[in-house]
Amino acid sequence: MYLWSATPKLHNAMMYINREMEKTLLEAWQYFPVLTVTGPRQSGKSTLLKHLFPNAVAFSLKDIQVRDFALSDPVAFLGQTDRPLFIDEIQKAPALIEYIQGIVDNHPERKFLLSGSSQFEVMKGVSESLAGRSGVYELMPMSFSETREISARKDMESLLFDGFYPAVCAGKNIASVYYPSYVRTYLEKDVRNLLNIKDMMQFHRFMKLCAARVGSIFNATELSGEVGVDSKTIASWLSVLQASYIVYLLPPYFENISKRLIKSPKLYFCDSGLACYLLDIESPRQLARDKMRGNIFENFVVMEAVKHRMNAGKDGGVFFYRDSNQNEVDLLLKEEGEISAIEIKSSQTYSPSFEDSLKKLSGWIHTPIRRKSVVYAGEFENTAGDIEVVNYRHLNL
Repeated sequence: MYLWSATPKLHNAMMYINREMEKTLLEAWQYFPVLTVTGPRQSGKSTLLKHLFPNAVAFSLKDIQVRDFALSDPVAFLGQTDRPLFIDEIQKAPALIEYIQGIVDNHPERKFLLSGSSQFEVMKGVSESLAGRSGVYELMPMSFSETREISARKDMESLLFDGFYPAVCAGKNIASVYYPSYVRTYLEKDVRNLLNIKDMMQFHRFMKLCAARVGSIFNATELSGEVGVDSKTIASWLSVLQASYIVYLLPPYFENISKRLIKSPKLYFCDSGLACYLLDIESPRQLARDKMRGNIFENFVVMEAVKHRMNAGKDGGVFFYRDSNQNEVDLLLKEEGEISAIEIKSSQTYSPSFEDSLKKLSGWIHTPIRRKSVVYAGEFENTAGDIEVVNYRHLNL
């Protein structure tokens, strides 16, 4: 038997940072025989599952011997124990998923935990074989609320530059070393596996051009001209960035759902530190004076909203608003049929003009508006009025 220790390597239990998804997973464990956790590389999936389910027998398919055993004799591999079985990097042996289906159908008491970092490969197998049998969740890099004690010691530029990958948050690595290595690993493994790209430098340039468009409407035709490939290729490459959790596409809000599905989204990166690296920002000091500072700050707040929904096991519900008259609100959160509207400003100085769009929003949409907020980088705060004004550290989603 190839058995992992219940405690991850290089992981001290005293250093464990609690994740907001813990409650969601523990509740789902009562109802599903299989839990599947996907997300970007190194977002803490295996650490989270080992912490929550220390009695599970854990295997990593990164281990060649383990993978060979699993592929050559899947029945024996899956039948080694009656205890819950945790299989990390499940995308390396997707054939196991069909065998797991048979086991949970015939033996309802059996339990499985699966994790993987490639959304395409993992979700294809889960949707085809484990529909209705597996709860599926996406674990993003850490949120500000999860790292509040650590983040409290950082100024805003350091917070954005460092990003929220666990290795950086826990002090095991630093942003200037971590993100170059992360991108190289991503290009060499995920991209080569998912796409037949002859010129990897061209794809890297595409990623950097995407970073330069953080917070902007995605335009495939415009990008195709700059990269030197057709718009279909751009769309294909973008889908890979999405599937591997490099970028997040924020949909526009329309009360007509059909219209919402055909309109162009805004482009964000799943982590601000990764975006800074691709923008050639080499220090918090450089970020403080960079023209993209406001975009990166907006990226941070938007992804906090996305993470909050994902950690609760909820899909969608996060939008931006823009109409044909160019009226715009940065962030709309829809829950139980009501909207919370947020304007995002990186300025440290408050201006009443920050509230202009929020004051007019009720004339642009018919959906009930529960709350209006301005989130910015300054110290003045006001939570008593119709529009609350809060520092980003007190953002309450």
